[in-house]
Amino acid sequence: MRKRWGAAAVAVPLFMSLAGTAQAIPGPLYEYYNQTVGWAECPAGWVTPSTGVECATVIVPMDYQNPDNGNLEIAISRKKASDPVRRRGVLLTNPGGPGGSGLGAVHWFNAQTDVLKTYDVIGMDPRGVGRSTQLRCIATQTDDEFPSRPTNAQLSNWTEYYRSVEADCQRGGGEMRRFVSTMNTARDMDVIRGALGEKKISYVGYSYGTQLGAVFGSMFPKSLDRSVLDSALDPLKTWHEQDVDVVDAITDNLRKWTEWTAARNGTYGLGTTPAAVRGELDKIAALLKTGSYGGYEDVTSFDYAVGATRYRRSWAAFSRHIASIKAGVADPAEASAIVAALKKGDVEPTSPGTYQAVTCEWNWSTDVNTYYNDMKRWRDTNPYGGTVDYMAPTNCTFRAFERPEPIPAITRNYPAGVVVNSDGDTQTPLANGRVMAEHLNVPLINVQNDGQHGHYALRGNACVDALVTKYLVSGILPSSRVTCAGTDIAETVPPGEMVSREALRQHRPLSEILGEIAAEPKPF
Repeated sequence: MRKRWGAAAVAVPLFMSLAGTAQAIPGPLYEYYNQTVGWAECPAGWVTPSTGVECATVIVPMDYQNPDNGNLEIAISRKKASDPVRRRGVLLTNPGGPGGSGLGAVHWFNAQTDVLKTYDVIGMDPRGVGRSTQLRCIATQTDDEFPSRPTNAQLSNWTEYYRSVEADCQRGGGEMRRFVSTMNTARDMDVIRGALGEKKISYVGYSYGTQLGAVFGSMFPKSLDRSVLDSALDPLKTWHEQDVDVVDAITDNLRKWTEWTAARNGTYGLGTTPAAVRGELDKIAALLKTGSYGGYEDVTSFDYAVGATRYRRSWAAFSRHIASIKAGVADPAEASAIVAALKKGDVEPTSPGTYQAVTCEWNWSTDVNTYYNDMKRWRDTNPYGGTVDYMAPTNCTFRAFERPEPIPAITRNYPAGVVVNSDGDTQTPLANGRVMAEHLNVPLINVQNDGQHGHYALRGNACVDALVTKYLVSGILPSSRVTCAGTDIAETVPPGEMVSREALRQHRPLSEILGEIAAEPKPF
């Protein structure tokens, strides 16, 4: 049973920043900020490997405006600074989501020895997630289809399904849903800071964790020291407005692959222009509308497979794959292996309920026809890569609860940090990172010609790692706009003679490359 703290247990108020300005912490919050953190060996399954990592729980109120209305537990992990003499504080991390478990993120920095000497690295399962008090949805069942090229009549399938998802999440989450939010997670972070006895925290956040970091800095500017926002969101757009940037990035990656492949027509024979290469995809898709072909069961699975063009290291193998289908020598098992590898490489499901609550902080249009019009536009112009699904309604279209508070205006009254984004990332496009960097007036590291998501300490990118580690350890910012070469590098394939049918069979299969990508660490 969780300990319940009430106002009667409180003695003296404590002054610190609660929402960006110095104010007295109300009595009920004093004990939260001053609780003792009992570090101990991590329970089985919390962090793997557990060697060198400690775990603890911190108590926070469910509702900060009414702290007597129940408490939640927040699970945290710690890898202590290896050089106590150099220690300068804690480095709190978040892997994104919303709803990603962050206890194991302490291991992402294993190769950054200077960071590990300098900081206690802190992982966290945010409220609603993992080993913290969970927010759950009741599972929604459906027999509807969600094809990549829906008919007009099928568009309502998304509406019916997500209306049910929202009702089931409300039934499963109850009152807690209203209080699982970016703002309350930011408040939890400040309670963790206080409970750890730190005047300030430094922070590395990935993906949605960049939104969380920006909100924390806006609410608690006096509590934030150094900050890194890797694969950043756009702080000035709603979640759905950024979905438009996502489908633009998917389309741009496909265009770049067609250009790369057209320049190597002598090798692949798929056309001398990007339009001709795209035309070969369209021919396969047309055949799949009438039945299985090239190992694919239907056009939806093929459209999904084209999403592999996000990764530059897959370009040559994908071109060979399409050429083998055109030549009639494709391995029937390869198509299903490609789709399976891509699904495995997708962002792992976040905590059931948290994603569906936090993304509803933004106001979503309730007019389903606006979604249908966008879905039809992408269906008719570029359905490859699953673009239509990004334009569809979600459970937030039918939000069943009132937001307790709006997302605060994103401001920066704390030291300058660093933003990192890549130009091929389809989860947090470069356009989003540019706006985050410009709005906060901080340096942007652009990882060039790279489709990966999350970079610092994850990709072995010496340029990114050196710049960010130097900033975290020494406080030295990179130049205002820096370009680092990506590690997602296309295979060297000079224009040449057409590869033989036998050679198409013998090359390394695309599914193997995608399987390796799927196994790599990644933020949510």
